[in-house]
Amino acid sequence: MKYFAAILLTVMMAACADTTTSGISIDSSNQYVVIANPSLANQIGIEKAIVSRQNGLLQAGVPVNSKSDTDIKLQYRFYWYDAKGLEVSGSESPWRQFVLHGKDTMTIKAMAKSADVTNYRIYIREATSTW
Repeated sequence: MKYFAAILLTVMMAACADTTTSGISIDSSNQYVVIANPSLANQIGIEKAIVSRQNGLLQAGVPVNSKSDTDIKLQYRFYWYDAKGLEVSGSESPWRQFVLHGKDTMTIKAMAKSADVTNYRIYIREATSTW
């Protein structure tokens, strides 16, 4: 029953997803992966994130692996949150592009700009532009 509910939720989310932002997100607080694009979920996998502190700033590394034989053009964006779960002001980051080669693994890394950051969320989506 839980499996059916999870599939139903995934299908509903995919149906409602905006194509410009649909993708995969991972939340650092519980390593929960939200899949809003089933096609992308079949092409990539997310491994356990590596989180550390450098000079008091949260640093995140998220390994992403390709299940495909071909290159996949992707974009990612980090969101940073304080201990209350609120997004930290000034922590916005732009969508960054990368190519994940067939059957390869790449670790996406970023560092928070504020010592107030305790959690993060990363969104990964298929690239929306041709580059």
